[in-house]
Amino acid sequence: EKIILCCVLFSLRKNVEDFTGPRERSDLGFVTFDITADLQSIFDWNVKQLFLYLSAEYSTKNNALNQVVLWDKIMLRGDNPRLSLKDMKSKYFFFDDGNGLKGNRNITLTLSWNVVPNAGILPLVTGSGHVSVPFPDTYETTKSY
Repeated sequence: EKIILCCVLFSLRKNVEDFTGPRERSDLGFVTFDITADLQSIFDWNVKQLFLYLSAEYSTKNNALNQVVLWDKIMLRGDNPRLSLKDMKSKYFFFDDGNGLKGNRNITLTLSWNVVPNAGILPLVTGSGHVSVPFPDTYETTKSY
């Protein structure tokens, strides 16, 4: 399988209330990305479907490891196994539990997938394509997403 992640753009908003925890303000990031992948070689006789997901991994001073799923897609047997996705936006919110996104220089995006077989175990596979990109040093206040 050949995977290319490119053209990743981050924007960042400050002081967004995170209603899932204590009433603190957190960084909220938005991601726009392109993915090109040929997953034909994964679909053998025992593959019913793939659950694809794009995750971000980064560290902050508060947490050595942060992992966030930004986007996912189910690909069924018989679907076109060649992805060519342009100008995609994250499907899920990219909240940090604090202010660890602003100016973060090492956020790694990785495309991974779970194989759902017709029979047998459910293996987790991490793709060979990943990209590390920095978040901006400033907050945006007016951009609509």
